[in-house]
Amino acid sequence: MKRFSTLTVIVAIAMIVSACGAEPPPTTNPADVQGTAQAAALTIVAQTQAAIPTQTPLPPTETATQVIPPTITQLVPTQSVALASPTTAAPTSSGDPCGLTKVLAPKYGKETIIRIWNNTKTPVTVSMFLNPTEGHQECGYRQYNLAKNADVVITDLVYGCYNLWAWNSSGKPNFNSSGYGCVNNPDKWTFEVNTAVVKFTGP
Repeated sequence: MKRFSTLTVIVAIAMIVSACGAEPPPTTNPADVQGTAQAAALTIVAQTQAAIPTQTPLPPTETATQVIPPTITQLVPTQSVALASPTTAAPTSSGDPCGLTKVLAPKYGKETIIRIWNNTKTPVTVSMFLNPTEGHQECGYRQYNLAKNADVVITDLVYGCYNLWAWNSSGKPNFNSSGYGCVNNPDKWTFEVNTAVVKFTGP
């Protein structure tokens, strides 16, 4: 749209006033003519101001930074279990025959072989738990300390489902991992300890 300058407004007012003043009709009041001219001039000014585009605020250009949620650290058993001379403990006061103090020393069930292999570059502590299994109800914990890239082969275990937790026993770098697997034949099964997970593989 065109903008009207102040000079254009003044010229328009002068022309209206001069035209009306040259031959004023007998019934026209000079004050009314002047008021009409002023009103016309104000209308032109108002239209000119309305034609000026307003500044539209621009959207923010900064991108929101992503907040990383805190990581969840997996819980690991805090109680160690003695490995020497495993014995069958009596049921705990809560009635759970597989309490945290029961050492895994199965007397019933079909025998199998399990290997635990530390596939990390640091020493680890591994806690193993045998879940109660239908048919023999053996259960309990064992714990092993393994140097980096070391393994242990266990020959006195039985069929069943095992949970394993492993963590860096030196504390640097700090990690813990877990795994689960069910053994159903006498061949050698392997739990491979890694920094993120304990991988279960068959024979």
